[in-house]
Amino acid sequence: MKRDWTIWLLISALIFGLPFFIKSPYYYSVFIFIAIYGIAVLGLTMLMGFAGQISLGHAGFFGLGAYFSLALTVHLHLDPWLSMLLGLLATLLIALVLGIPTLRLHGHYLAMATLGLGVMLQIIFKEEIAITGGPSGMSGIPYLKILGLELSNDHRFYFLAWIFLMGLAGLSINLVHSRLGRALRAISMNQVAASTLGINLSWFKLMVFALSTGYASLAGSLYAHYFTFINPSPFGFMASVKLVAMVVIGGSQSLWGALLGTGLLISLPEFLAFLQDYEMLVYGAILILVMIFAPRGLAGILAKTYAIIRTRLAREHAPAE
Repeated sequence: MKRDWTIWLLISALIFGLPFFIKSPYYYSVFIFIAIYGIAVLGLTMLMGFAGQISLGHAGFFGLGAYFSLALTVHLHLDPWLSMLLGLLATLLIALVLGIPTLRLHGHYLAMATLGLGVMLQIIFKEEIAITGGPSGMSGIPYLKILGLELSNDHRFYFLAWIFLMGLAGLSINLVHSRLGRALRAISMNQVAASTLGINLSWFKLMVFALSTGYASLAGSLYAHYFTFINPSPFGFMASVKLVAMVVIGGSQSLWGALLGTGLLISLPEFLAFLQDYEMLVYGAILILVMIFAPRGLAGILAKTYAIIRTRLAREHAPAE
């Protein structure tokens, strides 16, 4: 736990110190994307890496947060912050209702069920034209405000997005090292053994599923209020696959792996613009290579490298016999 908090402090210092060196709005936008998607991936890491449950429809819950913000602010003219809160509560309620029957499934059956949920949600986003704008989308979503200051530029929104991410990362650290986290790891390792120890499998899996959808909802709301326009395309099946790839590539059993995987897959298209038509092929190839050569993801590679360096330094400074 101490190491996680040390990493948290280092990343916070780096992120909130970057504005002194970065002046381009373009780089701010890239880091905002990393923060927004990082929130959704952080929740998915809790579900996949620590509870051993997979979700192939997580982008649908990401979209729920965005569309709740749209509907409550554009159609009902509610305050954006209140809309985010109500959207979060509504998403949690929907996740609980859908999760009760869905999480009774295991393995590929669970994957297919969550895939169905994601497809169902995207169909709703496309067909409820009066509310969502349909495939063409809808604009007019208001910017968030803090003490009357409108967060209408990248510099201001950068701080908000990263405060949300680092705050939720701190919450996740506490949860992972709590009774809930220990129970989730036990479920991930062996559900039968966990059950014999008195762990209520259904309750714990439902709670972490709701938690991960709550993270996705918040990320979706931030996405909506950042762009002030949304359409269904960012919340489809391929977006869910991309979120899963971020978890696996970063390292599913590391909270900080979520940030690494998100950072890589968000920034990669900026360096491989000439391969834009083959984006999913590139992601697939990276995913296969990571699964074969680094099953613990980028976080595992860094942890192993750190252990090797530390061992060598200890040997070099060890007293001679």
